[in-house]
Amino acid sequence: MRAPHRFVPLVVATALVALASCNQSDEIRRQALEDSTAVTFPSTDGVELAGRLFGPDTATAGVVLAHMLPADQRSWFDFADRLGGSGYRALTFDFRGYCPGGAAGCSDGEKDVGAIWQDVQGAVEFLRSQGVRDVGLVGASMGGTASLVVASELGDEIAVVITLSAPDAIDGLAATPETLQRITAAKLHLAGVSDGSAAQVAQGFYDQGLPPKRVEILTTGDHGTDLLTGNQAEIARNLILGWLAQHLPAS
Repeated sequence: MRAPHRFVPLVVATALVALASCNQSDEIRRQALEDSTAVTFPSTDGVELAGRLFGPDTATAGVVLAHMLPADQRSWFDFADRLGGSGYRALTFDFRGYCPGGAAGCSDGEKDVGAIWQDVQGAVEFLRSQGVRDVGLVGASMGGTASLVVASELGDEIAVVITLSAPDAIDGLAATPETLQRITAAKLHLAGVSDGSAAQVAQGFYDQGLPPKRVEILTTGDHGTDLLTGNQAEIARNLILGWLAQHLPAS
């Protein structure tokens, strides 16, 4: 049976909104790439990694952005560009074995979650080689777990560590209570209330960690960097930007 004509404008309007949103996302991504530079650097165990640098080359405050398991550095491009526009030197990169190609680069090695903390540590060293004095780590899912491990190893060298839906353990990589007790950086843990055990783990990280610390459980099922694009996107982005401004102000 043919649908009544009164429903057609609604369908057309919905399609136009979706198309406009898609075009806007493409434009944001294009601008992010124009605002960044492709780089390569080694992990601390010698694996060559592909990344992109955002923000002013005179910045002395920098942020390493570590991606989640089913993604690559592209999942950070939009937010990295926003950080760059706020005065930070932001570094995205592909973990070892991730090779999306094109502007997203191609890192060497085999995928090995248990070893990726060495990729994050290599990213910190690379940022410092670019003149960055004060470093923050922001990691999604496994990237968050790796960031906690590195923050526990580097101590006062890391000013801020922020996790988005980070597990306490995944494929040989673990952030134990002892790990959290060694982190002196200001910690912010974000997770969605409907994202499996992510909220419970984030609360555990908060309970185990030293101050300054904060946990925010958002009303969503989004995971990792999807928190930055889903129904709680602006809240999540503003929480991160606010925490950085408080504990790692842009130069």
